[in-house]
Amino acid sequence: MLHALICTDKPDHLLVRQSNREAHLDHLNADPHVVQAGPFVNAAGEMCGSLILFDTPDRTHVEAFAAADPYAKAGLFEAVRIEAWNRVVNRG
Repeated sequence: MLHALICTDKPDHLLVRQSNREAHLDHLNADPHVVQAGPFVNAAGEMCGSLILFDTPDRTHVEAFAAADPYAKAGLFEAVRIEAWNRVVNRG
């Protein structure tokens, strides 16, 4: 089963994101359940949130990942959601 972790940055927190990006990427790359990940961007092309897809039947795994994310620990996020997701189209 796939789960989506959807995070929205607090306004005016781009510097927080940039200063914690390397640790965040290390956290992503250390988790074998992460299948896709990337930032949302605003109209100015600046990063403003995150979408991470996990291939795991265990929602608690995603919750633990989210709590341990360096971005979360730095107080970057205004909102965090975890949604079970049913892929219908898979084009590679």
